[in-house]
Amino acid sequence: MRFALRCLMIVSTAVVFLACNCRGQSRSGRDSDRENAIAAEQAGQFADAEKWWLAYLKTHSTSAEANAHLGLVEAHQGRYKDAVPYYRRALVLDPKMPGLRLNLGLSLFKTGELKGAIEMFSPLLKDKSISPSEIQRMNVLIGMSYYGLGEYSTAVPFLRASAASDPQSLWLRLALAQSCLGAKQYQCVLDVYHEILDLNAESAEADMLAGEALDEMKDHAGAIQQFEAAVKADPKLPNVHFGLGYIRWTQNQFEQAAPEFQAELQNIPDHPQALTYLGDVDIKLGDEASARPLLEKAIAIDPHIALAHLDLGIVYADAGRTDDALQQMKVAERLDPGDQNIHWRLARFLKSIGRIQEAKIEFERVQAVQKASDESLFDKLHPRQADGKAGKPSSQPLQIP
Repeated sequence: MRFALRCLMIVSTAVVFLACNCRGQSRSGRDSDRENAIAAEQAGQFADAEKWWLAYLKTHSTSAEANAHLGLVEAHQGRYKDAVPYYRRALVLDPKMPGLRLNLGLSLFKTGELKGAIEMFSPLLKDKSISPSEIQRMNVLIGMSYYGLGEYSTAVPFLRASAASDPQSLWLRLALAQSCLGAKQYQCVLDVYHEILDLNAESAEADMLAGEALDEMKDHAGAIQQFEAAVKADPKLPNVHFGLGYIRWTQNQFEQAAPEFQAELQNIPDHPQALTYLGDVDIKLGDEASARPLLEKAIAIDPHIALAHLDLGIVYADAGRTDDALQQMKVAERLDPGDQNIHWRLARFLKSIGRIQEAKIEFERVQAVQKASDESLFDKLHPRQADGKAGKPSSQPLQIP
């Protein structure tokens, strides 16, 4: 979704200016490097400031100020990853430097190191001296960090507080609704959905969120209706057609699903899931010749989609490509060992080529595993991350305006 396409890269265009002792000093020796650095920095000449701060650091290797300002000029030049080690060094040398923890947190946030960002921001939220606007900013930053980690339940109270403090913010409500959805707080999603409509009655993103919530609540007819509204509001919105197609696919409405997957591919030609499910529909409708190139392309883009490998194995088996078929089905089994259908398909194929003992083992696995049902649309669009870094939403990372 468009707001979900914008997450985790930019919180604001501003960086905090660090406190420094800028009183007049002798221009003899290397102190002139410091003065030149400060002057260049104040003039917005960050490349020159970096050069002067590096020169100063050669003779003042334990200067927290120099390290902090080197982090600052790197950040001003968009090199947030390079800024982090300077900020960290400065924090060790002077942990009480004003603005330092926030700047380090911002750089960590912008490079997707979200657990580290939370560690920097959380103590600031507990500082009783910070202003209401700073509290709001910390709630946003911490909430969006948890959002990016897929820790939606933890994100909700921070984003709820942020949204309450900013009643006109559409994007905050979109982020809150997304987090409520991930936390399985479906009534929260629908409540925020109505708030969003009060701000923008034609919000395709909000319609998608409501559709996802209704899908999770097993109200598939309602989910389809919401996604149809989203398509009408913005047919170019990433994943809007895929979402509608996927819900129809789960309801075995294959002929209605196919045009939606095709429409998604018109918007995003390299959408691996749309390629996969369109290929699967082609197989179900008896057109394996059309399915094969779609599935091969999906695997080339993303080799981790079990259904694409399984379906390609089925196509290869029917074409007499026994070795290729077995290889693809084995890959599918490795990617999703809990899927009964994969074991069943593999068992049938092994039996058909005379490998009876192996087929028997697979049939036994069909009984041993119990995968409840198809994955929800939310799981398809929002894979969770567990490495402390920003996740990969369905298309691009989310950005805070």
